[in-house]
Amino acid sequence: MKVWKTVASDRNWAVQISQELNLPQAVAEILGGLGFPDLDAVRRFLDPRLSDLTDPFLIPGMDSAVQRIWQAIDHGETIAVYGDYDVDGITSTGLLTKVLESLGAARVIPCLPSRLKEGYGLSPAALTRCMQATNPQLLLTVDCGTNAVEAAQLAARSGLDVIVTDHHEVSGDLPSVLAIVNPKLGAPESLKLLAGVGVVFKLCHALVKDAKRRARSEVNHIDLRKYLDWVAVGTVADIVPLRKENRILVRHGLARLNQSESPGWKALIDVAGLRQAVTTRDIAFCLGPRLNAAGRISNAELALELLLTRDAGRARDIALELDGANRERQNIEAAILREAQADIDTGFNPTSHFGLVVGRLGWHPGVIGIVASRLAARYRRPAIVIAFNEDGTGRGSCRSIEGYSLLQGLEQCRDHLITFGGHDMAAGLEMEWRHLESFRMRFNEIAALELRLRDLSPVQPVHAWLDLAQVNNDLLDNLERLEPFGQDNPKPILAVQGVKLALAPQKVGTNHLRLTLAAGSARRSAIGFGMGDQCIPDGPLDIAFCLQRNTYQGTDSLQLTVQDIRPSC
Repeated sequence: MKVWKTVASDRNWAVQISQELNLPQAVAEILGGLGFPDLDAVRRFLDPRLSDLTDPFLIPGMDSAVQRIWQAIDHGETIAVYGDYDVDGITSTGLLTKVLESLGAARVIPCLPSRLKEGYGLSPAALTRCMQATNPQLLLTVDCGTNAVEAAQLAARSGLDVIVTDHHEVSGDLPSVLAIVNPKLGAPESLKLLAGVGVVFKLCHALVKDAKRRARSEVNHIDLRKYLDWVAVGTVADIVPLRKENRILVRHGLARLNQSESPGWKALIDVAGLRQAVTTRDIAFCLGPRLNAAGRISNAELALELLLTRDAGRARDIALELDGANRERQNIEAAILREAQADIDTGFNPTSHFGLVVGRLGWHPGVIGIVASRLAARYRRPAIVIAFNEDGTGRGSCRSIEGYSLLQGLEQCRDHLITFGGHDMAAGLEMEWRHLESFRMRFNEIAALELRLRDLSPVQPVHAWLDLAQVNNDLLDNLERLEPFGQDNPKPILAVQGVKLALAPQKVGTNHLRLTLAAGSARRSAIGFGMGDQCIPDGPLDIAFCLQRNTYQGTDSLQLTVQDIRPSC
């Protein structure tokens, strides 16, 4: 059973927001809980403008990077753009490749690592392959490189200039390269939230800004706004906070994506079956997984080709191939998830097991991150899933729950691991099979120290309470002004108290529940997806729901999408 918790909001501040900006009280309460210092900040949130984007030269290393890139363009040098195999890395690579070509670069060659053979980031092996394939004079990393000390040493011995653009945290010594463009090294707070593709966009902005200052003709025809669709997809897929700079980029990027004439985007959207305007949810659950599937199952370069091609027929073929790879990924993921849950459930005790570790020989390393996320959500505990090879080494993905730092936990298990790194909520590791059991015990002991006294029950957040009669089109119109939704700006969950069922519940579709709610003279239709077998309590009910617009045969109607039901107190 979920524990309902109302998200804190300053009531007096919410009343002021409602009155000054003419907003429904429920919407004002949601805004009141987001920590805005004044009404101007609320207005900027509701109306995010590109003109409010921060000067890109506030990111450390930007000036040096810009000057070296223009030098490479002026001298006709070969430029390699080295990215990552996830959506952020793919969109970053494609975006920088296209912009450099538009600025007159003679030869720009994108390179992506193999997840299965080379792993994440700029490793010496991946750099060697990239140099052999492209023979560049300048290498630009995107979405990686901040901690690539060994690869940087190899590049220096080879006489290759390297510029790192990245958004990841620093772990240990910085690599010795020409420039490191990473907001984490000292940029304003709003820029520290950027995804890798956001950092690349800032680099592109800086290149254009510098060129305009020096009256270079190459930028007379370039409009960076047409690349914002790339930024939106990479930002949303990387689950960075959709606040401040990211909110501006994603809001305008979604508008661009929904008007895009790019064969790649159009084919991917069509194959994903999206018939209405693409939302952040569509990116997270439809477009992103298909782009990711290439890197998880085979080769990420296929997804990059989709986004770069100008051939509609080729784009359609690739999109279908990615759709097939995504289905294969889902099947592999489901099989590993069943096995992992069986391993956990064999001896799971909620009073003594607080850090979960599972590992097997032969699990596909491309999907273990998704499995770890599902386990963490299911058991409400940090989860680590490790795929072992025949040689006894394993690669693991770690996912946490709110308030528990994976990196601190792994640090205290360092002697069981070959290497590890990442963030508080998501991390990766390498280890040997012979240490699996001792690591499992140690990680559980460390997690228990912090989590034993915490209530780990699932939480049902409620952002605002209201009367059923207040659930109307005006409310929905104003809720839509809070989009785009995502990390740190979740889709608001509303709740009504003491409502009754006007009609008997109906089980519809595969396993959904159709309800008609009533309070006084107000009636509203609601649906609980996947709730067809749920027993509805007798008497008055509290309903937590998301409000959305349901479009059918050209007609819009309100739909309450039920998140949870409980007896009214």
